[in-house]
Amino acid sequence: MQADTGVTRSASSSPAASIEQSRPRPRARRPGRPTPGLILLSLAAGLFTLVILLPVLAIFLRVLPQDTLWQVMQRPLVIEALRLSLMTSLLTLALSIGLGTPLAYLLARHRFPGQTALDSLIELPMVLPPAVAGIGLLMAFGRRGLFGPLLASMGLTIGFTTAAVVLAQFFVAAPFYVRAARSGFLGGDRELEHVAHTLGVSPWATFWRVTVPVAMPSLLGGAVMCWARALGEFGATIMFAGSFQGRTQTMPLAIYAALEADLDAALVLSAILVVVSFAVLIALRGVVGRRLVPVISDA
Repeated sequence: MQADTGVTRSASSSPAASIEQSRPRPRARRPGRPTPGLILLSLAAGLFTLVILLPVLAIFLRVLPQDTLWQVMQRPLVIEALRLSLMTSLLTLALSIGLGTPLAYLLARHRFPGQTALDSLIELPMVLPPAVAGIGLLMAFGRRGLFGPLLASMGLTIGFTTAAVVLAQFFVAAPFYVRAARSGFLGGDRELEHVAHTLGVSPWATFWRVTVPVAMPSLLGGAVMCWARALGEFGATIMFAGSFQGRTQTMPLAIYAALEADLDAALVLSAILVVVSFAVLIALRGVVGRRLVPVISDA
């Protein structure tokens, strides 16, 4: 017993033990008490949310109390702008998917000279000012543009027509889909494709039955972003297509035109765009979330 006591005393009186005992122990934090860092984070998050929420809330506070809300929605300005926006944005989305999917697959799965330059050129409209995009389209496809005489010789006119709206929307919105689709194809599991090839599945069937389902969350996200960007396009459209009611006046252009003479119509169109955009984002989160579950489980 004495020997054990001596060993214990010598261990407790060692330099390492004395240094350990001399170190100040951190104070135990009280549960539920916010730290200064958490308070700063909460303030930043609150300010950010207010900046986004207040303009949206202000629109609905002006629109909902109106007794003539349904009558405003039936005005020709609102109906024609809504119809034209839906038609052109859906056509733009179809063109973006049809032309952008092969391009995104090419950029993701193949290497060739000038790929970096091509990739940067595709993403250029995402950072290019809309006014510059409109001038560029006008100088290329307008009556006095680069291809204007050629188009006129074939009896075609693009500038200041509905086709100009689609072309302007495609120019600024399609890169969003290509970028997302390229990321989806890059992140896909190549082993699944190799297994399909070893089982005798053709490359075309492998693409549709393996590659596309794996990349579907990215494809859906890119499609929604492309459609939303086309729906809200303003700058390039007004410069290349003009603002003619029933022909080129989409919802953003109608809002701009109605601010001078029909504020109620501008508010209603703004509220419709907010509701549609928010509903699309909610639906996208639900669809992509359900698609991610089987992909993760299969991996």
